[in-house]
Amino acid sequence: MEIVFSGAQPSGTLHIGNYLGAIKNWIELQESYRCFFCIVDLHAITVPRDPEELSKKTIEVAKTYLAAGLDPKKSIIFIQSHVKEHAELAWILNTLARLPEMERMTQYKEKAKEHKKDVNLGLFCYPVLMAADILLYKTNVVPVGEDQAQHVELTRDLAQRFNFRFGEIFVVPRALIKKSGARIMSLIDPTKKMSKSSANGYDCIFLTDSPELIREKIKKAVTDSGREILFRADKPALSNLLQIYSLLANKEIKELEKMYQGKNYVDFKQDLAEVVIDFLKPFQTRYNALNDSEVWEILQEGAAAARRIASQTLTEVKKAIGLLI
Repeated sequence: MEIVFSGAQPSGTLHIGNYLGAIKNWIELQESYRCFFCIVDLHAITVPRDPEELSKKTIEVAKTYLAAGLDPKKSIIFIQSHVKEHAELAWILNTLARLPEMERMTQYKEKAKEHKKDVNLGLFCYPVLMAADILLYKTNVVPVGEDQAQHVELTRDLAQRFNFRFGEIFVVPRALIKKSGARIMSLIDPTKKMSKSSANGYDCIFLTDSPELIREKIKKAVTDSGREILFRADKPALSNLLQIYSLLANKEIKELEKMYQGKNYVDFKQDLAEVVIDFLKPFQTRYNALNDSEVWEILQEGAAAARRIASQTLTEVKKAIGLLI
């Protein structure tokens, strides 16, 4: 079986954009790939985090993974920092990464602007740590959003550079970008991706939001000028809402456009709110039934399984570059 690696930061509560853009795809992938799903807490500390909040969010993300349908019997689910080989391989890859290619990383430029007073070396080297995450497990496929595709390209470059210099150790991975649902946008500003770290809580619908809050958020979601409910480039807000409706209700967008022909935005948004609530109800039931000790045990078992593979890869790397005799 080919190997898949992906992960999410414990930097906030996960939302429907995370689910539709990533987790939904992961659930499908675990049926036909050997999957590693990580909570990337080392990535999270590249910007300032409250320690207690970081610990809390780490468990919350793990519970979200499990409640959404990731199965520890089918996939290895673990916390990044519990496998020390991630940091060790990242250092080795840092010696191969070139300054100009790191300076070109779009996400670094964006985050550096956002956190001007806290730009640190970890933030700059973030893509190399991501490369280490992927290469440790000899990953074949990396499911990512379009905003992470550049990082997978860097990973491919580093793998090829290492293999050319030291021998064929790493698998050169390929990105898997799912077009439909890959980029769910903000409810308030449809030009920006839905973000769990946004200061405005009305930008997104969190997977744990109450029905009352979901109705309120969708009611306040921006719409476009005009009255027609259509999926068009000049209607980015409605197109975003239609995509959410389509993916959660499993209906084609053309079908939705016909359903709401002649109807107003209020009717459409009221129905969308109920679709979201109904979709999230079973997830929230499973989420609330999980206890922290049960989740922690799954994460420990996952880390032990991940370490066995990661340590073997790192040993091969060290021998290849002369760190082990």
